[in-house]
Amino acid sequence: MGYFRELPNVAYQSFLSDSLSSQSYLVVKNLFRRNKLRDDLQSVFTIFNKYEIVEGARPDTVAEEFYGDAELDWVVLMTAGILNVRDEWPLSNQQLYKYAEEKYGIENLTATHHYETKEIKDSKGRLILPAGKEVNEDFEIKYYDNENVTKSGDDVRRSVGNYEYETVKNNKKSLIYLLKPSYLQQFLNDMRQIMIYDRSSQYVSEDLIVAENTRVTSP
Repeated sequence: MGYFRELPNVAYQSFLSDSLSSQSYLVVKNLFRRNKLRDDLQSVFTIFNKYEIVEGARPDTVAEEFYGDAELDWVVLMTAGILNVRDEWPLSNQQLYKYAEEKYGIENLTATHHYETKEIKDSKGRLILPAGKEVNEDFEIKYYDNENVTKSGDDVRRSVGNYEYETVKNNKKSLIYLLKPSYLQQFLNDMRQIMIYDRSSQYVSEDLIVAENTRVTSP
């Protein structure tokens, strides 16, 4: 992932057994120097394109297709607001089936997970009950349509199976928003500017600071 090249460095005291002295340091990437898309930009839809992740796609393949560079996979994840790829990136059909089978057991894949409302309209076509609202098994609805009407059971709700539930949840993960390519360079420039260290007692250069050495004590 090209993201790690963008991170500045930090020198930590070495705890390795072959360390030559208490002044030995290891230079590593500063993983605490994290960046994210500005909150005020997330609502500006004109700088984003809606994107549907296809079966089997990975962050790097999406970056290659959308930005022409597979190493910009971190831009895909950051602008899509994805922090945990394992949980937030959609599974392939095969992965999804295996996941559901392990979670519920093959004998329970079609067992009821929950109930959802069916769409109900009155005789004039007015919406009484929208579809897709999660309800209890004993849900019923009462309304007036030239007379008092009561509906319950299969007339107002349907059963959603375990596998169907996981499929719908997985499909929702497939729709993300990506930063338009025309804004990419400005985004990269802003991020690199944020990664530059300010001058301080730890400052060595714009991309390197030295952490406190606990082996060195003041007299």
